[in-house]
Amino acid sequence: MFERFTATARESVLHAQTLARELRQPVIGSEHVLLGVLWHDSGPARQSLLDAGLDYPSARERLTALVGDGLDPKALASLGIDLDAIRARVEGTFGPGALDGPRRPAPKGHLPFGKGAKKALELALREAIALQHARIGGEHILLGVLGDVGSLAHRLLEGFAVDPIMLRNDLRRRLREPA
Repeated sequence: MFERFTATARESVLHAQTLARELRQPVIGSEHVLLGVLWHDSGPARQSLLDAGLDYPSARERLTALVGDGLDPKALASLGIDLDAIRARVEGTFGPGALDGPRRPAPKGHLPFGKGAKKALELALREAIALQHARIGGEHILLGVLGDVGSLAHRLLEGFAVDPIMLRNDLRRRLREPA
């Protein structure tokens, strides 16, 4: 299937793998694919994301918070625990990063695609076929990511108050417009 990808779409997927590795994730997820499109694509997919208020640095920061150290400040606050205050006290006594614990090593070699990324790429192929496009570009990948309702990519978008359905409709409208 990757032989049908445009060069930019391939670069987006490669960036997704790099990002997953940097975040010490064992598989490439739809959230990594979303950020790969935002990073490498220069067409209507990236423009739709930018127009919706998403930028790469903010999205990466939010993703890092979502998949980070597993400590949920909101959940702890509901129990009366102020994670920031505890972190500050511990780091004041034991030094910066004292609560980080042993870090999971960065994965080496090829990372497999997780279920969400596989589904998004399969949906990208279906979108390209439905639009009668010979190549799969970033716009098809984004449509595929948006088609996987309930994914971490959807949660990431919703964290920026971006409605995935509205974003999908906007991108489809852009693809129907004459060049």
